[in-house]
Amino acid sequence: MSSLDIHRIGGRIGAEVVGADPRDPSVFEAVNAALLEHKALVFRGADLDDEEQIDFASRFGALTTAHPTVPSVEGQPNILPVDGEEGIRSNQWHTDVTFVRTPPKVSTLRALVVPPYGGNTLIANSAAAYRDLPAELREFADRLWAVHTNDYDYALPRVNPEKAAEYRQVFVSTRYRTGHPVVRVHPETGERGLFIGGFAQRVVGLNGSESRDILRILQAYVTRPENILRVVWNPGDLVVFDNRITQHYAPDDYGDQPRRLHRVTVAGNTPVGVDGKESYVIEGDEARHYTPAAA
Repeated sequence: MSSLDIHRIGGRIGAEVVGADPRDPSVFEAVNAALLEHKALVFRGADLDDEEQIDFASRFGALTTAHPTVPSVEGQPNILPVDGEEGIRSNQWHTDVTFVRTPPKVSTLRALVVPPYGGNTLIANSAAAYRDLPAELREFADRLWAVHTNDYDYALPRVNPEKAAEYRQVFVSTRYRTGHPVVRVHPETGERGLFIGGFAQRVVGLNGSESRDILRILQAYVTRPENILRVVWNPGDLVVFDNRITQHYAPDDYGDQPRRLHRVTVAGNTPVGVDGKESYVIEGDEARHYTPAAA
């Protein structure tokens, strides 16, 4: 296995990979091991193009298409444009696409255009959050399941009601609701992590008010400052994070400055809870058009 020069950049999450070219397949085994340990990796100045980002992401496994409902970059079905100039800004803590039964395993983000200020990405370690819970709260969380859905105001333009209505119509063109364990067991490391975030809208067996209170308490542990990495982007940077055991957030703090990233995600398996039970579809379908791993 190739050795990597890994510089930790956060006490509980995150490392920078120095002197290794993500185009080089010989470093993949070491990159994957580092990702499992650090949850998020930063490659400064990688300067990949679309095809090279796709090639890099595909080493982790089969790729999803760009999104279950939102269109891809033209001519690139695996690439989702993350474009602040469109007014769609995902400034909500979330794990990518948890409203389907098999959310992505890994997400890769590549910076094309970054604003002169703001526009960072925050990534949180949900395993550290779980370990922070008092024992009584951990035992309670272990038993809970939550309903995740795309039918809520996840990423809407802050102005322009017309654009907001149009985007929402696309985002919920197929409505998904999926039951996931609140505590997910990582399929490779065996770590337990809080598998919630913005798409988790209700706790199974509880009413809306009770659900909001419980999810708010648990989410507060995920977003403790000590569990968060802040990525300050430069054009050409590449970030990869383990979508099974992290959450992320893109602060809307850069005004009308341009910000454009490309996202490529790797197909994931069905989440499993502490009791060994798997996630299940409540409404919608298996999203087979989106992910080949719906099994």
